[in-house]
Amino acid sequence: MDSSTSTSDEKYEMGYQPSPSSVDQTDNSTAGYSVMSVESFAYYRSNSGASAFSEHTDDNSCSEIASPISWQGLKSPTRIALSRLGMRQLNHGMDEEVMDLELELMKERFSKLLLGQDMSGGGKGVSSAVTISNAITNLYASIFGQHQRLEPLQFDKKMMWRREMNCLLSVCDYIVEFSPSLQHLKDGTTIEVMSSRPRSDIYINLPALRKLDAILLDILESFQETEFWYAEQGSISAKSTRSGSFRKIVQPQPQRKEEKWWLPVPCLSPDGLSEKSKKHLRQKRDRANQIHKAAMAINSSILAEMQIPESYMASLPKSGKASVGDTIYRHMYSAEKFSPDHLLDSLNLSSDLEALELADKVEASMYTWRRKMGMTHSKSSWDMVKDLMSDIDRTDKNHILAERAETLLFCLKQRYPELSQTTLDTSKIHYNKDVGQAVLESYSRVLEGLAFNIVAWIDDVLFVDKNLKNQE
Repeated sequence: MDSSTSTSDEKYEMGYQPSPSSVDQTDNSTAGYSVMSVESFAYYRSNSGASAFSEHTDDNSCSEIASPISWQGLKSPTRIALSRLGMRQLNHGMDEEVMDLELELMKERFSKLLLGQDMSGGGKGVSSAVTISNAITNLYASIFGQHQRLEPLQFDKKMMWRREMNCLLSVCDYIVEFSPSLQHLKDGTTIEVMSSRPRSDIYINLPALRKLDAILLDILESFQETEFWYAEQGSISAKSTRSGSFRKIVQPQPQRKEEKWWLPVPCLSPDGLSEKSKKHLRQKRDRANQIHKAAMAINSSILAEMQIPESYMASLPKSGKASVGDTIYRHMYSAEKFSPDHLLDSLNLSSDLEALELADKVEASMYTWRRKMGMTHSKSSWDMVKDLMSDIDRTDKNHILAERAETLLFCLKQRYPELSQTTLDTSKIHYNKDVGQAVLESYSRVLEGLAFNIVAWIDDVLFVDKNLKNQE
């Protein structure tokens, strides 16, 4: 056995595994006192049994430590790296050091949550609900922001996602509601007591979201060995199997209307995909599409349950007709059988930005007409409007217009699934004080985005294969 093999064996016997970010880096630190980088620390924590954010693993994984005397025959830089590791293990103990780092991370997160991200401590921070919503959104961006291909998520990032999400979702374990229940005592007496149970919306939606999360990661994991690969857009030569820019070819597709030059381009051999590979891609696409619809439904239901801010209601126009314009208003009011699809076709929206502007106008007009429905009953409070919804005259003009505006808004969101949040949705999230709703809304939103991306990536590969077949 040669020296390189023995060196590798000794390193892994000790439980030492280099992080992916440190493989090609030059080590200029002093032996025995170097500080672990952020990437290196994150990678090691994912394998540590002492992590406070992850499930407990084998406590004896790093218990056997070789003596530094046996390292004298090793050459640099391996000897330096192992010496540095050994110094930390002997002087401080690796488990204690990792525990200290995890504890500091917990302190930082807890402090930011209490301060509402206001580091001055002046009480000008956002609410706890907004803080945890931003934390979930930022975690998703850091893990999946650069993941733009049909391939498994890196192991350290996957472990970080699960560990950090378990930490952020743990707050839902303490959000409960009380209900009366009967308790039987030993003497046969029956008494009524108040027992706690998870709040109904969390009890129903959180396990479903966890399941959708696991399925999406499994879908990415299934693309370990593929018949396609990726290349950066600028690296494709004119002699490639495809002519021209792929992003321009797929421009007519709804999810690729704009030229996204920064996305990698899928490439295939001249023979294209095999039937087995195409079947696998279609199956995963259907599954991801179902997850996208499920996550979108959960997100919509949570947003609908959030309280409408008073600032939004105060900003509504006095007339719904002035909000949507004469053309849309005339089509919505005069037509005996309202067809939202026909109306959207006649508007000929050319971009997602125009669709978002229309969504804001339609939504504002919908709540304007609903507010007028409350005024006809001499009620000015929005809460009273919700209470009287079941008693509204179905032939009332404002009721008809509000229902049709709601239908038009729903069809608009279905036609543009990548549509950004409307002004009302953003306002609800910003002023929301319910931590449980904040967790469910942000979690479902990021899963909805990931599922949509997976469907788009699969469509890209299938489109390239179809284009190759047409060229033949």
